[in-house]
Amino acid sequence: MSISKKVQGSIEKSSWIRKMFEEGISRKQKYGEENVFDFSLGNPNLDPPPKFVEVLKKVAADERKGVHGYMPNAGLPETREAVASYLSKHNRQKFGADDIVMTMGAGGALNVVIKTITNPGEEVIIPSPYFVEYNFYLDNHQGVPRVVRTGDDFSIDLEAIEEAINGKTKAVLINSPNNPTGKVYSEEDLKGLGDLLSQHSRKLGKTLYLISDEPYRKIVYDGVRVPSVFDAYAQSFVVTSFSKDLSLPGERIGYAAVNPDISEKKLIMAGMILCNRVLGYTNAPAIMQRVVPHLLEDSVDISLYQKKRDLLCRGLEACGYSFVKPEGTFYLFPKSPIEDDVAFVSALQEENILTVPGSGFFGPGHIRIAYCVDDSTIENAMPGFERAIKKFKK
Repeated sequence: MSISKKVQGSIEKSSWIRKMFEEGISRKQKYGEENVFDFSLGNPNLDPPPKFVEVLKKVAADERKGVHGYMPNAGLPETREAVASYLSKHNRQKFGADDIVMTMGAGGALNVVIKTITNPGEEVIIPSPYFVEYNFYLDNHQGVPRVVRTGDDFSIDLEAIEEAINGKTKAVLINSPNNPTGKVYSEEDLKGLGDLLSQHSRKLGKTLYLISDEPYRKIVYDGVRVPSVFDAYAQSFVVTSFSKDLSLPGERIGYAAVNPDISEKKLIMAGMILCNRVLGYTNAPAIMQRVVPHLLEDSVDISLYQKKRDLLCRGLEACGYSFVKPEGTFYLFPKSPIEDDVAFVSALQEENILTVPGSGFFGPGHIRIAYCVDDSTIENAMPGFERAIKKFKK
């Protein structure tokens, strides 16, 4: 065998998202791009804010000696200070540059945090459905996912989390607003989760951590507010990126922030800085680190995503689909009309509509629709959505 057995097994279990995206490329070549309705990949279709281009040009024109050289592995001090000031403004805690590590997106940040805190065989509790790459990130560092249910509306089920806590538990990993459901966890639920982790940390005689993955924090609708994990629990991390709210997924820029009140903060930060280096990232891209301090309060026009959400929800509701209306992100997670969500995704595929089975997110019986697409894609796909569901509804 030319590659490792482990990697071959991972390929066979690899992301449904990518499989459907690749299917979309094939179908567009066969049927024409305008006749294929691709809702598979969460690739933002809005351009970055105009201010981004202005700042990027200014940064790129900087000809100071050494401007493209190595930097501290945690990132540029001035960038970390800017992020810390931003977080201090939006949380009760006072952050400093020494609480921030600039990373290669949220994925890089998660790997840094997981590698820093997790011993081989330790478990991380994850409410489902969730972004399946978490499993691979944990496996990278010999951690083990412990999947727990959520409520009918995808809210946190504290009882399920408590049942999953044991001597091997290291952390709980949440994603709010959530991919794939669009759920925003409430302040009450986060406080309850923090209290639960505090109680079991005392009982087990060790620290249980809370990690919150928040790249969609600014993409929320109808006046919904994303509560602060930092306010809910001291032993917490936030990882995030600028991929979604600034439409910069290709630039791979994000950060990991540590609660200023976390225990053994100096040791944790030293570990994260080391892991940022030895994982091969070395440091986050220098040009993007100089750009993002100017855009921390900015985002794409979120109202355009809300318009797409409402357009999709109205259309699918009229067709007979059942779903929980998302409070954030640019994903809808409707129920499949049949138990076999993979089979229903195949039926949609026959209509040249590309979605992802909920099974790929540990949410069987659902499908994920990424509506970060042109409005015309949503509108023109509706007849196919209707034909597909009629095949199974009596």
